[in-house]
Amino acid sequence: MSGFLNRAFDLKGRCAVITGGGAGIGLACATLLVECGARVALIDRDPGVEAVAVNLGSEHLGLVADLSRPDQIQTTINSIATRFGRLDFLVNSAGVVFLDKALNVTEQTWDTTLDINLKASFFVAQACARHMIEQGCGRIVNLASQAAIVGLDQHVAYCASKAAVVGMTKVLAMEWAPYGITVNAVSPTIVETALGKKAWAGERGEQAKKQIPVGRFAQPEEVAGLVLYLLSGVAHMVTGENVVIDGGYSIQ
Repeated sequence: MSGFLNRAFDLKGRCAVITGGGAGIGLACATLLVECGARVALIDRDPGVEAVAVNLGSEHLGLVADLSRPDQIQTTINSIATRFGRLDFLVNSAGVVFLDKALNVTEQTWDTTLDINLKASFFVAQACARHMIEQGCGRIVNLASQAAIVGLDQHVAYCASKAAVVGMTKVLAMEWAPYGITVNAVSPTIVETALGKKAWAGERGEQAKKQIPVGRFAQPEEVAGLVLYLLSGVAHMVTGENVVIDGGYSIQ
């Protein structure tokens, strides 16, 4: 590997915040960043996140937080910045999905979906950006979805929230570029996390795979690899983009 690539993917001394880091895509991203030398702070609503962080190494953090509360977000991010001394990366991976026909969606379902998928992503990004601006650089990746660019049955709240994440990403990229901060979105298809495997098991999953040209679902490590690229030193000129990783689903 060339010296340029070695330097670009050497994250020693860098620090990352990962929401939803206790499992799934968030944990896959954390694991890969740790392999590249970064320290990570995992934020999750599951108390088990503390043990997950310990398993990654003693220098990593696992914090329990309610991301629907902006005041708690700011306090949590400030504590991470104090502990690490800097914040280089943010991966906004926390998210929820509740399936129902549009005529049946309740106000509570709508509000919960938008609160976690959109509102929390914004306020975590805002809190991290305040520290990144002080140091003159930073990288933010927001997890969106193929649901941001296509309509999916029974996904009205989810589609709306993820489309909004893409729009938010473009504005943040534009406003924060002068401070050395890039902001991008990643939009996966169905990913075979533990929850994904359970939700899409059996015939339902097999039918869904037939709609994806490559014929399968994505792996968490594949999404993490794309996130790593956007955080790395080879992606300095990439900002405001929504990078789709859906096996060709949305090109049909």
